[in-house]
Amino acid sequence: MAAEDRSKSTAPTKPLWAWLVATFFGAGTMRPGPGTWGSAAAMLSWAAVGHFLPKEWLIPGAILYAALATAVGIPAATRVARACGRKDPQHVVIDEVAGQMVTLIGAPMHWIALLAGFILFRAFDITKPPPIRQLEKLPEGTGIVVDDLGAGVYGLIVMQCLLHFGIIR
Repeated sequence: MAAEDRSKSTAPTKPLWAWLVATFFGAGTMRPGPGTWGSAAAMLSWAAVGHFLPKEWLIPGAILYAALATAVGIPAATRVARACGRKDPQHVVIDEVAGQMVTLIGAPMHWIALLAGFILFRAFDITKPPPIRQLEKLPEGTGIVVDDLGAGVYGLIVMQCLLHFGIIR
């Protein structure tokens, strides 16, 4: 076997399930700003799902959505990042999905609250206030996803303050 053929056979692969999860069914391939598209897809999919949930299931549903995106997203992000040979490929947006869902926990199913949650999460994800930047240093998919969970927590805190003080209803 030629050296070129051997190197191809030992390269990490990205299975279809990992690609679909990591790119959130292709949202991560959209340009410009794949992370923004991933966050928008998460918010819109939550709006669609949450619309049909009874009110008492909205908080557990958002928590479950965030937990599922995290649990499946970490191994998917790891596989896709390895296959691409990059630490945090832009087309991997399952991290934005998980973080966006954390911000939306407890948010009312109203377009103003959903839009505010979207803006809050994107602002914290882009600026990465301390200690979020440090979370990126965790290995592979964990580092890819967990820093966005941190941004989601910041967004959740601000969102809950806005709701508590009646700025958003």
